[in-house]
Amino acid sequence: MLVEDGKIGIPIYKVVIFSNGGIFMRHAIVTAGTKGLGRKVTEELLENGYSVTATYRSDHKKADELAQAFKKYENALQILQIDVCNPGQLSDLVRSAYERFGRVDCLVNNAGPYIFERKKLMDYEIDEWNEMMRGNLDAVFHLLKDVLPIMRRQQFGRIVNYGFQGAQDAPGWIYRSAFAAAKSGLVSLTKSIAYEEAEHGITSNMVCPGNIIGKMKESNIMDSRKYNDEQTPVGRSGTGEDIARAVLFFCNDASDMITGTVMDITGGLDVINRHR
Repeated sequence: MLVEDGKIGIPIYKVVIFSNGGIFMRHAIVTAGTKGLGRKVTEELLENGYSVTATYRSDHKKADELAQAFKKYENALQILQIDVCNPGQLSDLVRSAYERFGRVDCLVNNAGPYIFERKKLMDYEIDEWNEMMRGNLDAVFHLLKDVLPIMRRQQFGRIVNYGFQGAQDAPGWIYRSAFAAAKSGLVSLTKSIAYEEAEHGITSNMVCPGNIIGKMKESNIMDSRKYNDEQTPVGRSGTGEDIARAVLFFCNDASDMITGTVMDITGGLDVINRHR
């Protein structure tokens, strides 16, 4: 898939035609891309002509389900078991994606540890704090160190990170202090990369999902509209498709003017303050 120009040493990429007749010109890495919100992102990317390297941490069953459900895209889909808290495994991820598909165009940092138990900062264990920081902030740093050189050579790249409602204003979030601190730091990193890498054709943006839970994470918008959600002002629950549509928008070739943007996708629900 990769041909070197003998004169100037710049990678020149062929259009790849796979056995199913599809043509895939862009490759995306989606961390935690085999279930939940990440699965819908993987699905939408595949169905819109991207090849995808999706990762999972431990749920082999969900990884197998994705592979079987999208068997027609087997030449365009690579699934790897990766712990985003392990920098060495993150380097292996980027290397595997590049070796198989010859490029990395989009990095979707969907993975991020989350502690569902509601507790104050004083009740966090040190290991829990470290996991929040390593999985939600440090992991992005390590991945950027590996993918940005590739994207600079390509003069094209799309970085999409995940935050939470209002993250760009660094709000306090009761019972979620560690997660909120990591994601607020990620907002600044997202915008800093947008400034630093713009000259290389690389954009960096963030999506901030609202209260999307349970089966809605892997559901689509039409399914959500069948049920009234009294808590959400728009009248329906958010879905994985809502998030995937935003990610696809940021990844689009024509979205080069959109960088350093933080997009809330909440349906008008105040996620942070609803438990106060």
